[in-house]
Amino acid sequence: MAHPHQIGIESFLLFIALIFLLGVYLRGWRRVRWSEPDTIAGWQPASFLVGWLLICVAVLPPLAGLDHELLTAHMVQHLLLMTLAPPLLWLGEPLRILLQGLPRFPGSIVISLPSYWAIRWFRRVFRRPGFCWLGAAVALVAWHIPALFMLGMRSELWHGVEQASFLITGLLFWWPVVRSLNTPSSFSGWLMLLYLFFATLPCDILSGFLVFCDRVVYSAYFTSSNSFGLSALEDQQCAGALMWTCVTVAYLIAGALLTARLLSPQRA
Repeated sequence: MAHPHQIGIESFLLFIALIFLLGVYLRGWRRVRWSEPDTIAGWQPASFLVGWLLICVAVLPPLAGLDHELLTAHMVQHLLLMTLAPPLLWLGEPLRILLQGLPRFPGSIVISLPSYWAIRWFRRVFRRPGFCWLGAAVALVAWHIPALFMLGMRSELWHGVEQASFLITGLLFWWPVVRSLNTPSSFSGWLMLLYLFFATLPCDILSGFLVFCDRVVYSAYFTSSNSFGLSALEDQQCAGALMWTCVTVAYLIAGALLTARLLSPQRA
């Protein structure tokens, strides 16, 4: 494994891929703004850009190196990828705009994909809120089991799989919520409030365990956190408290927005 602070070829290639993604989005946004100016608000590309920047902060140095030295830094990565970036990306209408921004040849292939039965099946499954909730909960709990956590710490490949699973399941989790915000109905809106409430439970259990546990759960941080003026146990408690606070606030904001839309007299 490379030194945590070293900017390796993997980080460089990842940065190029992120720049390409942003370029495709901006190209698509220009096309949509030119052809359908009334279908996209000015704040939507800004929302996508902020979400994109949060992903860059999470997966690129220096934070990408600090997560091997501080559990708190690892938790910041997890929160950026799973809790903060996904809703901002969805608010920017990425699917429609990215399709518009792709070059003609790959764009035509991507557009034709929904006609295949396997893609249609996956679309039906992924649009089920229960599946989206379960996927995010499993990823959250599984990657914080000590054996799997240490696997990600020892292997760059598995560390990349861990980060990708956080982002993918975060996108899955937030898709029903953002869709309900954009097209509110009484049933889906109140269902999403329950959805957000039950989503706090695995986060509360895990973060509470990290905060109140009287031993260090992840042995990789026994010595590394001392160089930052924290004991390993204090680092663990800080990471748990950060997760507890950030997730609760994010879900409260989403729930408040949903409630405001549902009770708005203009909703009908």
